Amino acid sequence: MTGEVAVLGAGMHPWGKWGRGFVEYGVAAARAALADAGLEWRDVGSIVGADTVRGGYPGYVAGATFAKALGWQGARVASVYAACASGAQAVAAARAQVLAGLADVVLVVGADAAPKGFFRPAGGDRPDDPDWLRFRVLGATNPTYFGLYARRRMAVHGDTVEDFAQVKVKNAALGALNPYARYRKRVSAEEVAASAVVADPLRLLDICATSDGGAALVISSMEFARRRGVVEPVRIRAVSTVTPTYPNTVLDLPDIATDSAAAVEPIAGTFRASIARAAYEEAGVGPEDLSVAEVYDLSTALELQWYEDLGLCGEGEGAKLLREGATAPGGRIPVNTSGGLASFGEAVPAQAIAQVCELTWQLRGDAGARQVEHARVGITANQGLFGHGSAVIAVR
Repeated sequence: MTGEVAVLGAGMHPWGKWGRGFVEYGVAAARAALADAGLEWRDVGSIVGADTVRGGYPGYVAGATFAKALGWQGARVASVYAACASGAQAVAAARAQVLAGLADVVLVVGADAAPKGFFRPAGGDRPDDPDWLRFRVLGATNPTYFGLYARRRMAVHGDTVEDFAQVKVKNAALGALNPYARYRKRVSAEEVAASAVVADPLRLLDICATSDGGAALVISSMEFARRRGVVEPVRIRAVSTVTPTYPNTVLDLPDIATDSAAAVEPIAGTFRASIARAAYEEAGVGPEDLSVAEVYDLSTALELQWYEDLGLCGEGEGAKLLREGATAPGGRIPVNTSGGLASFGEAVPAQAIAQVCELTWQLRGDAGARQVEHARVGITANQGLFGHGSAVIAVR
């Protein structure tokens, strides 16, 4: 265990399609997090921004962009990019600064203004870019590989389209209770089945949208929290940012690289399973200790995969766990109490931060109608392009 830091504040800008710039969303989230912490911007010793590639040059230096928008006050600044794992990387950077004694209070901010449709590589020909190659060579757009994952689960584990639909039904019901969610309407399994096929077997309501939105956290040293009279804050106990271990014997889109296992014995477990394992080891907890989990449900089928990767059940048992109600409110381990990406959509640099916001509210008992009773330990999990693992464990 490397040490804990306190989460003093959490704030968000509602997800949607607002037609404004990412800076506005990030500043709104930052101010909300500061207000939640009872602090002023001038109290912050460092700011870490999760970058967006869609904001032009200001998006590439998001930390400084947000600092300027909030008002230059001399704070340290850092900007990080790890695609969908950018928010967790920003949390990791903030925690490292606090534990190193570089700052007592760090503000973490991520925001995005996403295009319509699915995400695609930036313009230009880049044959050395695996993301560009999967589009141009394989035709594997994001919905395509979501569909391939779903087909694999159906073939290997016997999952059904009805199982996938039930994930959406669960998450939509929770999103309807979340004031920050973009989609706040319950849906039925019949509505999922009646929505347009996008990448067989997945339908429109099986796949998350692209969204605008922002999220922010105020992270401090435990000593600072106690000085402020916060005796029992939510604490970040682990941040996992691992990469894959070769050899890989199963192709893991969107990374289209692979290698031979002829000379080296394959490792036990998958890349995504290693993300959670590293977090558990650092935090000194296991899946049996979890009260709540926020996972990266780009599609309904991927949520089922995360159940297994987090160790909530055995391999191939994700759909069974869902059918038993274990991952629903009142179940053994509620998953995506926020409503997940199914209800929010992707605002890439903000989403891993938003996951920690939900854990913070759950562990503080501030989640309203979504509240999990007696929540004490939570985990987030997602995966950025090209080996950016991401998991955060928070406790109270």
